[in-house]
Amino acid sequence: MNFWQKLKKEKGNDPIIVLAPMADVTDVAFRTLFAKHGKPDVMWTEFVSCDGLMRAPDDNFDDTGLSSKGKLLKDLEYGEEERPIVAQLFSGKPEMMESASKLVAEMGYDGIDINMGCPDRSIEKQGAGAGLAKDPERAKELILAAKKGSNLPVTVKIRLGYNNDDLENWLRELLSTNPSVVTIHARTRKEMSKVPANWDRIKRAVEIRDELGSDTLIFGNGDVLSIEDTDKKTKETGCDGVMVGRAVFGNPWFFNREVNKEDLSIEEILKVMVEHTFLFEKLLPHKNFYIMKKHYKAYCNGFDGAKELRSNLMDNAKSASEVENIVKEWLKLNR
Repeated sequence: MNFWQKLKKEKGNDPIIVLAPMADVTDVAFRTLFAKHGKPDVMWTEFVSCDGLMRAPDDNFDDTGLSSKGKLLKDLEYGEEERPIVAQLFSGKPEMMESASKLVAEMGYDGIDINMGCPDRSIEKQGAGAGLAKDPERAKELILAAKKGSNLPVTVKIRLGYNNDDLENWLRELLSTNPSVVTIHARTRKEMSKVPANWDRIKRAVEIRDELGSDTLIFGNGDVLSIEDTDKKTKETGCDGVMVGRAVFGNPWFFNREVNKEDLSIEEILKVMVEHTFLFEKLLPHKNFYIMKKHYKAYCNGFDGAKELRSNLMDNAKSASEVENIVKEWLKLNR
């Protein structure tokens, strides 16, 4: 029994609620913060290139003291408090998926997820991401390669289809490889995020799974607004779990049923924003500090003076200590 089956048994009729993988967002600093303030049932890493992991040079050190491969491995670091944690990988080459899966297993991860939903053109050109909806045979080869490379449970994240909704065929093809979980972003690649997520299709996915007698868990993803919304969507569709993405921005309390961000003071929220920034600087010294700034819009929102504070942070902060000083000055003037 793998950890997904154990978790399903423990949760009973309650949904499994997990953190979505998001590039330049769900890094180790972000996940560490959530592990402390409101932990989901399972954490996902940012997606990592199998081809990069296996081919990147390991002898070209930069001023951070890391090689190209070293940076990718640094991106895969995690803390014990994050468990269970799943490494999300992408590739269009089964041999690379197999090798990277072996490496991830050696790093102690709890599971492997294959990205089959990313709409980025550069990822699709590699035969990976959302483009796999047009090549189910390759998609199946990748799942089997990941299983061959490790003894970890393998899951996949997909969309409803590429240009059109092809869930009926696409999901059946994937289920034939018996992945532990299929997470479905309830839009097609063509729709991107321009239309509302169609959760009726998540319900249909559960029906397809049951018709086939599969024990694969079905998770839904898209337009999840709150922790209460996860309960509602689970009841309406019968899915086993819900993956949450954009709604968690600026809200490390999202998964905490005992804390509501709206009940917190501005000072408490800004304190955690500063904490997040110091974690980023400490754990990811090889990354550009500008990546951190995307979070300030979410933290500094919905209160008087938020726009001015946010602008100050975006324009003037270049380190965690500078962010801390700007926040301290703002609080002095706005208490």
